[in-house]
Amino acid sequence: MINVTFVSVIAVLLGLLFRWSFKTLLREDWQVIASIPRSKDGPDTWRGLNITVYGLILGGATVAGVAVALVLLGAVGVPARMTLLAIGSILMVCVPAAKVMAVLVEKKHGTFTVAGAMFVGVLVAPPLIWGLSKLFGPFPDLKVSVAAILAAPAIAYALGEGIGRLACISFGCCYGKPVSECSEWVQNLLGSWSFVFSGKMKKIAYESGFDGIPVVPIQAMTAVVNSFVGLLGMLLFLNSYYSAALILSFVATQLWRVWSETLRADYRGEGQISVYQIMAIIGILFVIGLAWILPGQSELQPLPPPDLAAGLASLWSPEVILFLQAVGAATFLFYGRSTVTGSTVSFHVFRQRI
Repeated sequence: MINVTFVSVIAVLLGLLFRWSFKTLLREDWQVIASIPRSKDGPDTWRGLNITVYGLILGGATVAGVAVALVLLGAVGVPARMTLLAIGSILMVCVPAAKVMAVLVEKKHGTFTVAGAMFVGVLVAPPLIWGLSKLFGPFPDLKVSVAAILAAPAIAYALGEGIGRLACISFGCCYGKPVSECSEWVQNLLGSWSFVFSGKMKKIAYESGFDGIPVVPIQAMTAVVNSFVGLLGMLLFLNSYYSAALILSFVATQLWRVWSETLRADYRGEGQISVYQIMAIIGILFVIGLAWILPGQSELQPLPPPDLAAGLASLWSPEVILFLQAVGAATFLFYGRSTVTGSTVSFHVFRQRI
């Protein structure tokens, strides 16, 4: 019962967050949260560095994903120090990869790609986790723990990307096709759910000129689908169905990525099938193969559920709290500094208040 309650509470909180975000983040005043003067542009003006809501949301989404991984792994008895080291190592590879892969695929230096970062993470996570397991010694129940260790980050990824898609609404990136260009059944299905962005600095405006035009709300759809998959995977995990949680959380999110790109209008590289779709398919095959070769994957007899209370308690330690703060701050600073928008800042004195 406690597992269902825990997942239900998270679902309600996400529902409230999504309801607010889907209405508010479309506005142009929810793209930039600050502008930092960098250099003189004139006698009374400065060139500003824009700090975006995009970075703030991605920082929060990363913290949420890391916290979920810590809780789940803590619930099955994985030492917190191993989890912190593994997550830190994976983030050090994946965060820069989000920019590097975007440059390689899209030939753009001012954008990021979660799909590319995910693909890199899938490839580096298994050998990294294996190495750490050797470093910290064997686990009491290796047959279960191997699947659990792989399932936890898959669930964290699903929930983290679900929340992170709100950042794309704020910046106007990863946008959908105009509803008028979609098939009749898509137009009828969406009805009044389409997105209408406002603001010339939104990517959907300066890249495609679709501001003010109803488009497929693909960011919202992805947020809901990935979050639902993550929550269902969490419920499976907390009831000891580790392999099922792994396959569901990863395969479902990547199948959605493959299909959802058919409704997107932003540039995804050359060709009818994007490189990101190919990466998703390769990732699916890799994870299914990995789950197949893991020892002891028969879960016909459910094992005792993990200790959720112990997992939640693992968050309440100075090193974990400081780690989460550092991850959030670093992610915010990395993604939040806009390189494709700028600002002009001027200062003046209120003479009447002197």
